[in-house]
Amino acid sequence: MYILGINSFHGDSSAALLKDGNLIVAAEEERFNRIKHYSGFPVESIRYCLKDANISISEISHIAVNTNPSSHKWQKIIYTLMNRVSIKLLVNKIQTKAKRVSVYDNFAHYFPDNKLDAKIHKVEHHKAHLYSSHSESGFERSVSVSIDGFGDFSSCAWGMANGNTCDIEQQIFFPHSLGIFYQALTQFLGFPNYGDEYKVMGLAPYGKPSFLSKLRKIVKTDGKGIYTLNLKYFRHHKDKVEVVSKAGIPQYENLFSDHMCELLGIPERKANDPLLQIHKDLAHSIQARYEEILFELLNNLYEKYQCENLSLSGGCAMNSVANGKIRKQTPFKKVFIPAAAGDAGGAIGSAYYISKIFGTDFKKAKVEHAYWGPKFGEKYVQKILVENSLKLPKNKFLQTNYKNEEKLCHDVAKGISQGLVVGWFQGRMEWGPRALGNRSILGDPRRADMKDILNIKIKRRESFRPFAPSILREKVNNWFDEDDDVPFMMKVFKIHEEKRKFIPAVAHVDGSGRLQTVSDLNNSRYYKLIKAFDKITGVPIVLNTSFNENEPIVCNPEQALDCFLRTKMDVLVLGETLIRRI
Repeated sequence: MYILGINSFHGDSSAALLKDGNLIVAAEEERFNRIKHYSGFPVESIRYCLKDANISISEISHIAVNTNPSSHKWQKIIYTLMNRVSIKLLVNKIQTKAKRVSVYDNFAHYFPDNKLDAKIHKVEHHKAHLYSSHSESGFERSVSVSIDGFGDFSSCAWGMANGNTCDIEQQIFFPHSLGIFYQALTQFLGFPNYGDEYKVMGLAPYGKPSFLSKLRKIVKTDGKGIYTLNLKYFRHHKDKVEVVSKAGIPQYENLFSDHMCELLGIPERKANDPLLQIHKDLAHSIQARYEEILFELLNNLYEKYQCENLSLSGGCAMNSVANGKIRKQTPFKKVFIPAAAGDAGGAIGSAYYISKIFGTDFKKAKVEHAYWGPKFGEKYVQKILVENSLKLPKNKFLQTNYKNEEKLCHDVAKGISQGLVVGWFQGRMEWGPRALGNRSILGDPRRADMKDILNIKIKRRESFRPFAPSILREKVNNWFDEDDDVPFMMKVFKIHEEKRKFIPAVAHVDGSGRLQTVSDLNNSRYYKLIKAFDKITGVPIVLNTSFNENEPIVCNPEQALDCFLRTKMDVLVLGETLIRRI
């Protein structure tokens, strides 16, 4: 039985395919159409899933969509009657919902030559999130929590997940949202784009919590983590704030009201304004307030359920700084966050839920890698290199094809140790927003100037944003203050103080690192590369950043080669072929 899950007409649209209850392939639409955070129908992702499985649309038994507009009708009716909601806002929400559920029409349009026999199921947004995390955690039981902006009129949901069942026991409804709190203040700091919240996380360690008392007036809790927004400071509950460009890019008007400036005592920062200390202090305070609320909620849930396993999902589960503190700030001993914790992951979660309902229960096993995307063999790589030979003249580029993997990894590791910046393109593309060693740009973590080198040569991003360390799994305890599996780069840990001087390029200003643990079992070639670097330098870590230049992460060899040629990257490794600038 094939079940196709999709996140459609929402940021980070995506598709995933289960076969007899087992995940076999998943990808986000942005990787194919090159539109970051694309919000539309994931046609190319669906085509890829079908092609990889070698099936047609007619062989799909069920299609699961991670939204159900009929959910929470009474809450919607009561809210509408009790509040002065603009007609414009209501019409916009109705039109958006109509788009999201017109799945048959979209399949008929994009797949006109294939009969669609599948039954289409609408799965409540947060139920899809809960299934996406618990189902991949390997836990038999877990406290499962989903926190994001909004989905199906709710911003947060939780319950006790047992076996293959994730029931929602309680939710926090519109207009109150921890995700909206963080997004609104991200906008206030001059980061207006969808998904810019990670910039606030990167900026936070440079500041002090001087705005914390004021932020406690903006979002309040009841002592058990049940949060409410002071709506005086927000606009999302009464005005249309969400728009999607013609290109399918999700965009938001300001979520905060003019009263925000009055309370904070500073004007809204514009995107090109200088970053002052006061902005850094606000960023620190935003992160601190988010963590206060999160840990209050989680501690209350532990007290209620008395289970040491936590599976976390939703857009807010991308807050890797807070995630890395959960085991210290709460009694939870094991914390699982999936590779695509945000809305893209709803494609997997909705498919798992439908798999359970229709009698092909998925197998409970921990998902320890995220390599579910397209792969390209050596014949394809060589074909691309031949087609682009004029762009790679022999007087400017040296090409070497390796038959010995150990030699390849040694030579690349040696180049990294000499300060070269390496584009590393291998195997199947990663699922989720992180580059995890198959579509990565690598550098030497020991070089204090490596951040500047990368920003000058390739990334061209804000200087306050840190780069990530990929570390051999067995060496984590030697370098970080927590020993844990972090295969998806979803947690930030403190680097041992005495070790920070050895890896300044991946040690943030507060001595932390958003690590990725790498094992031989889950990514053998990347593991061997880091192992070779360790042998050469005594450091079992390489700097890892995403293979892109202000665009979605590259998907195919053509995009990797194009990125290499238009930037100042020193080396490109496509599978077994190394290309070096002379």
